[in-house]
Amino acid sequence: MTQSNSPVESPSLPATGGEELSIQSFRGAPLVLYFYPRDNTPGCTREGQDFRDLHDQFKALGCAVVGVSRDSLKTHENFKTKQAFPFELIADADEALCKQFDVIKEKNMYGKKVMGIERSTFLIDADGKIAREWRKVKVPGHAEEVLEAVRELS
Repeated sequence: MTQSNSPVESPSLPATGGEELSIQSFRGAPLVLYFYPRDNTPGCTREGQDFRDLHDQFKALGCAVVGVSRDSLKTHENFKTKQAFPFELIADADEALCKQFDVIKEKNMYGKKVMGIERSTFLIDADGKIAREWRKVKVPGHAEEVLEAVRELS
């Protein structure tokens, strides 16, 4: 598991936009890495829209935003296009990044216990260290709170 204030490295994983991305790709500037359970579900759509709507403000602070879920690259591309997300989505089908950040948790879905992504966000500073983390995220107001944390980094 990745610890706060330790340098973060990650494997290169397929992402929208036709690239493979790793956390190191963003070194030198802050990065918001948000993990969400599933494309095209109400909470995940709202969270992505909130980051989309604030994207210009993140960008003005030199901060990239990247979403991560276990969905396929094809699903990610459709989701990104449909919602006009100006940021990339990483397809973590093998859960490499999810496990690194310890976001795979037991959840209760319709009375059954399943393993899934616990909605979580990490703010990684320009040196590649975790500056802040949010676990068990509730979507309303979350993107604004993350933006405020990015402002405090500056």
